[in-house]
Amino acid sequence: MAGLEPLYAWARAAVTRPQDALVCGIHWELVRHGYRCLGAGDQPGPDERKSELLPAGWEANKEVYTLRYQSTDDARELLLKAIMVEDSMILNVMDRSSQKVADVTLAVADYINPEHLDDFHKVYKNTEELRTRISSGIIAPLRGPAEKAKKETEAEKKDPDPLRVPPRQPTGMRAPSWPSPLSPFAVGGEDLDPLGGRSGGMIVDPLRSGFPRPGIDPSSGIPGRLPPGAVPPGARFDPFGPPGAGRPGPDPDHLPPPGYDDMFM
Repeated sequence: MAGLEPLYAWARAAVTRPQDALVCGIHWELVRHGYRCLGAGDQPGPDERKSELLPAGWEANKEVYTLRYQSTDDARELLLKAIMVEDSMILNVMDRSSQKVADVTLAVADYINPEHLDDFHKVYKNTEELRTRISSGIIAPLRGPAEKAKKETEAEKKDPDPLRVPPRQPTGMRAPSWPSPLSPFAVGGEDLDPLGGRSGGMIVDPLRSGFPRPGIDPSSGIPGRLPPGAVPPGARFDPFGPPGAGRPGPDPDHLPPPGYDDMFM
């Protein structure tokens, strides 16, 4: 709780009971959240000014501590009453402008070591829990709607939606240029390319489907045509006979040219 140590050193002479130390911790949490103390008691006194320190006489009543705070932007004024009930402290905080009220009950022994009031480094314990109780029990309920929306917007910027799926495209790569699906004239446009430089037309060429096809090794023999060893390895070989026979894959005549059966062409 940065800043509490010099405050405690300044107020140490007035700290005689464990609840005094707890009030110091509560006071500093309000300061951390943008409030400044105006004074002690229900009514304002002469020459009051906003301060991060506790006012004179803040510890006069060990059973009921009454302090008034104002936000740094002067938008809110809080009236804090810390009431001792046996070993617990009941915090009752009212926003005088909106009349909103927040209540928190703290067990003093959970946050203060009564035997170490002289040593700041040992007097406080469970400080993170104390900060959470003050923030969730007092600060958040008294925060205005506009301030809540602002805090939520800032949180969204710092912590984006964890359910949002990130883009799958690697960084630095440009997205492919696809034809617009809304243009009816783009359908089959690749089939009009005379150079065949584009792919994705409406007519499928099985010889250019992209699947690997085994080549012909004439030195190993061609069943029914050449015995093994008829062609020396590495020799230039001009295949004969129907080129599609005896090998897997589609027939090259699968896509005959237009007018192939016209004897006058």
